[in-house]
Amino acid sequence: MANTTGGKPTTEKNNKSLAKSTGKNEKMGNNEFHKFFVDELKDIYWAEKHLVKALPKMKKAATSTELASAFEKHTQETQTHIETLEQVFGLLGEKPATKKCDAMEGLIAEANSIIEDTDKDTMIRDAGLILAAQKVEHYEIATYGTLRTFAQNMGHSDVEDLLQQTLENEKATDVALTEIAEASINENASEE
Repeated sequence: MANTTGGKPTTEKNNKSLAKSTGKNEKMGNNEFHKFFVDELKDIYWAEKHLVKALPKMKKAATSTELASAFEKHTQETQTHIETLEQVFGLLGEKPATKKCDAMEGLIAEANSIIEDTDKDTMIRDAGLILAAQKVEHYEIATYGTLRTFAQNMGHSDVEDLLQQTLENEKATDVALTEIAEASINENASEE
């Protein structure tokens, strides 16, 4: 005899589908994949918290006022990303915590190296800063895209939506940096 859910007969296939859509969140805390997901959220949380501190230095080092403004805007957006991640942790019933992100540590060190290795007030420095910033964006795009897919696979649609918003913002920042570089910085750098 078929089971009923909400007065409607269900088949075994429908039962599996129902369990898949409703049972994911109930057991996720003990699931190894969920633990891995939370661990990776801690990693990007560390990354964002350190990036928000590095961006003002990149802004100060920029020659172009347009690039400096882009770094200022991205600093504000990164603060929003931190707050969004704190919401994600809350939705998952987790306390916001960080785990050192070796990738972001390296990307920030590379940005600092570009500042040290280029002359102040040059388009070469700006081109290098854009390069460093886009490496950061590509790392974040890869991370948020994957985490969004993980959330989707685990049935965390509310978390998926928040991560999608951040992903779209990271993509938009990458495009904005490309536009700044192509508008004049790369050409002017090649002539210095």
